[in-house]
Amino acid sequence: MTKIERPHLLEASENITAIPRHSIGLFDAIALIVGLVIGAGIFETPALVAANANSETDVLQAWGLGGVISVIGALCYAELATTYPNIGGSYDYLKRAFGRSIAILFAWARLSVIQTGSIALLVFVFGDYATQLFRLGTFSAGIYAALAIALLTALNILGIKHSKRLQNWLTITTILGLLAIIIIGLTFPVDPISPAPANTSATRSWGSAMVFVLLSYGGWNEAAQISTEIENYRRNIVRSLLWGLGIITALYLLINLAYLKGLGLAGMAQSSAVAADLMRQAFGEPGAKFISILVVVCTLDSINATIFTGARTNFALGQDVATFRWLGVWQDRYNTPTFAYLFQGAICLALVGLGTVTRDGFKTMVDYTAPIFWFFFLLSSISLLVLRVRDPARPRPFRVPLYPILPLLFCAACGYLLYSSLVYTGTGAIVGVIVVALGIPFVLRHRQIQH
Repeated sequence: MTKIERPHLLEASENITAIPRHSIGLFDAIALIVGLVIGAGIFETPALVAANANSETDVLQAWGLGGVISVIGALCYAELATTYPNIGGSYDYLKRAFGRSIAILFAWARLSVIQTGSIALLVFVFGDYATQLFRLGTFSAGIYAALAIALLTALNILGIKHSKRLQNWLTITTILGLLAIIIIGLTFPVDPISPAPANTSATRSWGSAMVFVLLSYGGWNEAAQISTEIENYRRNIVRSLLWGLGIITALYLLINLAYLKGLGLAGMAQSSAVAADLMRQAFGEPGAKFISILVVVCTLDSINATIFTGARTNFALGQDVATFRWLGVWQDRYNTPTFAYLFQGAICLALVGLGTVTRDGFKTMVDYTAPIFWFFFLLSSISLLVLRVRDPARPRPFRVPLYPILPLLFCAACGYLLYSSLVYTGTGAIVGVIVVALGIPFVLRHRQIQH
């Protein structure tokens, strides 16, 4: 095991004793992006989108627009990732645009709230659905969640070869499962659920529908974390983002079309589990059981991808800040940041324990992560505009088309999601903000040391 002694994040031109190797191919990167985005959300959010839509056309337009917004964001991130390839991803962009203090605060937020909270959210979904297949006692969901974190963290520590192989197979299984639902919904003769009596007090909001749509598309930005590990990154970062989001958008549109055909708009809006209701109508309870298995696979797919990318920012923090230098250790033998994985896993297990005790783990984690995520996502998007002005001579292998219109549109979308996440979340959001604020004294102390 080789330790990087220098506390500062190293530029690509400097000689270091242990660095990530180019071991992620184009297919691996696409599988990672698809795995990050397609999680349990697509089995829950379509009902919420339908409840806020006035017609079936509105539903399909919302999902299509979500894909367009995500592609615009991907083009912005593709320019940043190809211009500044760095294992820290957004950490490096924020440091270059706004200074090391903001970057360190982002790394703290990602370590304590964003990534660890996202992992905890996903493992709670995994635990809930795994419990439906086989119960492990009173705290079954929490036990499954802890086991998923422990086993997948261990697998990633053993090496990128094993983790990317698992990621590829999980992603393939997820896509095949979704295609099965699409084919069943579009071809099998199922009767749409009869609409309930109209509720005149119900409010429908296009903006609320887009909040849920964009939440379902979230996660593709994590591709920036693998910019130094992907083969031929100047081409493959852009290609993997566009291919990945193209596949995701097509699947989302087709599966919502299948839901609409099988359940109808009113049936979707009333359903608490649209995929399960669709499959139950077609095949009875065995069909609903199939959905539970598919959700387990989809969630494992997202958990593994999120664990993989999360450790990269922790590694970058360890290279940049002496206090966390032990996180900046890259294990040559397995080509992994071992201590970054272990520390991330420990925090996730603590959050799982908290969620298990409160018995409201999923909602708590959504509230906990959303405002912080969108705040730093907005800053990362603004960093593209700042770096175009501050660093104009830098070679840019890829440039965002229609600059600055597309970046400004994406910044506006991020700002709207930040506003919505603050307005519609509960006490969990306050806790998340407090946890991030606890990192401010550390950032100030670091600035004093630097001076």
